[in-house]
Formats: sequence, C-alpha cells, structure tokens
Amino acid sequence: MEFKTIIEPFKIHSVAPIAMTTEVQREQYIKSVGFNLFSLHSDDVLIDLLTDSGTGAMSRNQWAAIQHGDESYAGSPSWLIFEAAVKNLFPYEHVIPTHQGRAAEKILFTAIGGSGKVIPSNTHFDTTRANIEYSKAEAVDLVIPEGRDPSSLHPFKGNMDVVELEKFINETGVAHIPAVMMTITNNSGGGQPVSLANLKAVSAICKKYGIPFFLDACRFAENAWFIREREEGQSERDVIEIVREIASLADGMTMSAKKDPLGNIGGWLAMNDEALASVCRNLLILTEGFPTYGGLAGRDLEALAVGLTEVVSHDYLRYRIRSTAYLGNALAEMGIPVVQPIGGHAVYIDAKAFLPHIPPLQYPGQSLAIELYKVGGVRGCEIGTVMFGRKPDGSEVPAAMELVRLAIPRRTYTQSHIDYVIEVCAEVANRASQFRGYKIVKEPAALRHFTSQFAPL
Repeated sequence: MEFKTIIEPFKIHSVAPIAMTTEVQREQYIKSVGFNLFSLHSDDVLIDLLTDSGTGAMSRNQWAAIQHGDESYAGSPSWLIFEAAVKNLFPYEHVIPTHQGRAAEKILFTAIGGSGKVIPSNTHFDTTRANIEYSKAEAVDLVIPEGRDPSSLHPFKGNMDVVELEKFINETGVAHIPAVMMTITNNSGGGQPVSLANLKAVSAICKKYGIPFFLDACRFAENAWFIREREEGQSERDVIEIVREIASLADGMTMSAKKDPLGNIGGWLAMNDEALASVCRNLLILTEGFPTYGGLAGRDLEALAVGLTEVVSHDYLRYRIRSTAYLGNALAEMGIPVVQPIGGHAVYIDAKAFLPHIPPLQYPGQSLAIELYKVGGVRGCEIGTVMFGRKPDGSEVPAAMELVRLAIPRRTYTQSHIDYVIEVCAEVANRASQFRGYKIVKEPAALRHFTSQFAPL
C-alpha cells in the first residue's frame, strides 16, 4: 500500500538556520540589487528555489568519502574510484572530469563548434546555448510541439521532433552539424522527460547520417525514473539498467554533477571518440587541470562517486518525484497555471497565463519571481524572455514560454517548507492583478539573467 504522506527516505543529521525576514525588509533587499534575484544575499532568502544545481544536501556516506579523498596531483586513487563510478552507469571509453557542467560544455563546443556549425537539440539550456554561441556556432531547438504547450499532458514533452530533425539535417547539410544534443530531462521546457523510444529514434537518425549524438545528462536518474513510470514495457526494469541503455544510445555526454550525482560541485565530459577526447583533454589541461582531477579536489571526486550510487535508489527517486509533484499539484488545484505534467526537479509556473496583462517584453516571469520573493522570501528563477530573448545579433524577441521555475534542492527542504511555499503562492495569486512589468537598465553581453539590473515600469 502507498500512503498519502510523502516521507523523506532519510533522517536529518545536520541543520542550517533560516533567517526570518519581513516583507518590508525584502522589498528593500530586492530593490537594492536592481531587482535581480541572483544578486540577493542567500541569508536574505527564506526558501531558496533558485536552482537545484549544487544546492542539495550530501549524505553522511558522501561526507565520509570526503575524508577518504586523496589530493595527489596526478593519478590519485580518488580519480580511479570516481572514474569507475561514472563508467558503471555511463560506460564511455574516455571520461574527462571538470569542475562543473558548463566547463564540459565549453571544452566540447570549443572542440567541435565554430562559425557555420549548427547544433540541434530538443531544447538547449542557458549555459549550453551560450557556449555554443560563444564558439560562433548556432544552437537550434527542435522539441515536439507539445513541449511548447504548458498545459499539454503529453508524458514525454521533452522529446525531440524526429521528423523535424531529419528535415533539418537534409536542409542544413551533415557537414555543418558536428553533433546532435539531447537534454534529459528538458530543463528549459519544464523539467520534462524524454522517452526511451525517442532517444532510440534520434540515435538511429544520427547513425544514419554519421553525426555524433551527445547527451546533456545532468538529470539522467529523474529521466530514467519517468521512463520506468510512464513508458510501456519499462515498469519492471531497474533504473540502473535504463540509465545504461540510455548511455548506449549516445556517443558521449556532458554532465553537471551538481544535479543528479548529488554533488555540490563537479562535472565531466565523456565520449568514445579517441581523437576528439585527445583534443578535449588538451583543452582541459589549459583551462581546468590535469586529466585525473580536472578542476576538482580528490575529496570531491569521492563524494560524487558515492552520489552516483545513491541517486539511482528507487526509494530516493520515488520520494524525489512525488515530493516535486506535491508542490505542483497543490498549485494547480488552486488554479495557478503550471507546466503539466509536473517535472522531476522543479515546478514551473506559467507566468504568461498567470500575468496576462504584462507583455512578454516587459518580462512577466521576472515580475512574478520578484513578487514571490517580496511576499514570502521564496526565490525562484525566470525561464523566459529575460533568459532567452536576447539573440546573438542583439535583437530581442519573446521566448517560446514565460516561466518561473521553482527548483527543489535535493534532500534539503521538508514538507512543511513546501507547504509554506504553497501558501506564499496563494497570496501572490491574490495580488496578481496589481503586478507591473519591468525593463532592463543594465545587462551584460551574454547570459544576461545572471547579472542584469531591472527597474519596474
């Protein structure tokens, strides 16, 4: 029997204080940083749902592994433990450690990108797109139509449109496509999973045209769990088995180990192509470190090795997916528009539907995220025109969706914390008609959402 109450499959071993602030204080805090939630001091945030990247709690076994870490510059035994843990799930021949996922992206796209190159994906996330564009290549999104519809109940809205992919290859030319990417789960599209059948179809097309197929696999375990729960013929399989099959369909991967591998830092780039791996290792040495540590301490490598065993636990994944759905379903029941079905690592509020009186170029997602903070100290993240609207040529267009992501850090908050978030969202909904749009008064050349400053209209 499955009970209604979701209990965490762990006990709290260590705690950190939360500073309680008032709405008046928070209004001053957010104004003082140019209305950019990334610029807030974390001590001034009650419930921090800005990102699930590196913000989770490590287990006692991970902390014990840190004490076992060996800090030898080259050939550390901690590296061998880490490499074995990665290859246990992703048996690629070459594993190149990096300090986090965007470093792996930077190395990969420096090696394969460049002017005239185009890299399609279901949906590229912000740092992936930025690193592709920094190399002068073009990032193209080919998610299925349901993936752009927040209300669609398609079980695998992260899927790539394989008809459009093959059409794109024929129109663009194989010589201009150095790789096809697949983000699992699809973060920009609402944390939506990709089906095993779709991964097989994309893999087959890539093999047909001789194009390398890479995974952006930072939420691989959550995606595998959704496959097990939603895809026909997968319900009796172990998550580890599904993960290994996913890996077998691709030629390589990038990884932010700050997500599903349950680390506070780390990542890697992996592949089977020896020539490409050689180029990437040379870039690693230039920018990150020696190939057996890649910008990480030995203790980090050991903690990640343990995290890779813990994240594929069925008890953990059942709790993880159900607890995220608990928040999403509660908001939907109140009439707050959220991306459906609820994703794995976050709940995405549809700001376009929530604030229809604010035009996309006045940033409804940013407005909503600011109000969630002012009203209740909840820090979320705009995933919309602020993040994706500025194009490489300097023009600005509305994003496909205007979302606010409430990302749930792993093993960090309890059900009472989430109940508080639900209450805050209810109060924000009561005030929604009063909210105004924003304009950008200062922005950088790339990844503007991190450091731009805003002013209310």
